[in-house]
Amino acid sequence: MYGLTSLGRLDWRPPPMKDGHRGRYLWTDAFGVFNFVTLFKETSQPHFLVLAAILVETVHGVLGRTRDLSARLPGASDESPLAGGLRIGKNEASGSDGDGQYHHYLTLWMLALNRLSIASGEKKYNDQAISLARATHPAFMYQRDAPRPQMVWKMSIDLSHPLCRSEGNLDPINGLVTYRILQETSGNPEVLKEEISGYQKIVDQKWKGYTSSDTLDLGMTLWTVHWFSDGDDWAKQLAAAAIRDMRILFHESHYLDLPTAQRLAFREFGTCLGIRVHPIAELEPVAKHIITDWEGASRVPIPKKNVEMESLEPMDLVMYAAALCPGAFKRNYLN
Repeated sequence: MYGLTSLGRLDWRPPPMKDGHRGRYLWTDAFGVFNFVTLFKETSQPHFLVLAAILVETVHGVLGRTRDLSARLPGASDESPLAGGLRIGKNEASGSDGDGQYHHYLTLWMLALNRLSIASGEKKYNDQAISLARATHPAFMYQRDAPRPQMVWKMSIDLSHPLCRSEGNLDPINGLVTYRILQETSGNPEVLKEEISGYQKIVDQKWKGYTSSDTLDLGMTLWTVHWFSDGDDWAKQLAAAAIRDMRILFHESHYLDLPTAQRLAFREFGTCLGIRVHPIAELEPVAKHIITDWEGASRVPIPKKNVEMESLEPMDLVMYAAALCPGAFKRNYLN
């Protein structure tokens, strides 16, 4: 167990991102926390956990507050700083691509907190994740007592109304897996029990129709379900469906024949992550091909200046790191 406060403070602040409101973007920062935990495990250097903790504190201090930083988000307090959720970190306050709260970003952040909790031995991070889970769940899921509850994938900053009424392809799966992991880590089977039941009802009716041709969606599906694919039939079947669709995309449709100018690096690094946590021997050449393509295009590890793509550099780089060494993204890595 590492008492992070006893390790002292490092004179470091997370560098601001251009494509993040006040320098922070929840998805990218979540990958950053995972990667710091991986670095700790690979090197046994506890200062990487301190860096992860500083990043967490910084994100909560920016994305857990209103855009002008004058107050915590509605429902939150000093005692419960995540009870109002966490903003996405979009630069624009409103509009079709404006700020708000994404379900799949929130669940990724919850898992990042969980990984830090396990790596550091500090219960408070898993407790924070549970607080975030409880606070945001009612906003994203409605008709919870129905045989098939409904979900939305984007809510307003204050969680008062949906900004998109459709359901994300992976949202109920993300929720089910994440909330179960938080519950297991807590050691209390009553924690998040009702929320898990709602997600399970949706997944039980949804997984049989799963299909995708999106590189990021396929990779994140494989990553998400790998946590329970050894024991749960729905997770096994979803993994099989994602592998099937990857074969179609890469072996039959020859997606990687497209020039990199028509592709996005971070989405394909998500593919690599899914392939490498499962792992899938027949698709490992696909992961290697993707990484070689983007290294050859000078997108990673040191990006060539490209004004049009500059805003995506932080996301590309943290997901590239995860694709190279999935580490803390893997189920038994911290055991």
